[in-house]
Amino acid sequence: MISPSAGTRVWLAAGATDMRRGFDGLARQVQQVLGQDPFSGHLFVFRGRRGDLLKVLFWDGQGLCLFAKRLERGRFVWPQAKDGVGTLTPAQLSMLLEGIDWRMPARTWQPERAG
Repeated sequence: MISPSAGTRVWLAAGATDMRRGFDGLARQVQQVLGQDPFSGHLFVFRGRRGDLLKVLFWDGQGLCLFAKRLERGRFVWPQAKDGVGTLTPAQLSMLLEGIDWRMPARTWQPERAG
């Protein structure tokens, strides 16, 4: 599992990405489409057209790492982002990678109402 350190941002590439792309193609997309530095240490998340495949590109200080995950059933919940870019918190990324709908977390505890 990916555990981003404090201060690490999680960037999403809105829309579908050609999942045949590897390190170089995704790093180029980070620079040209997202306008970010792929060597910044932030996480960059891409989703395939069918929605069942994700790739995460990140720099660990020594080299680029590429994490891929394919769901056997269902699709990853993907946001509608403006300008082709979106961000998530590390907690939302964790839910996304587990296939959980991170947009509307269920409230499990409700305070008692007085009166």
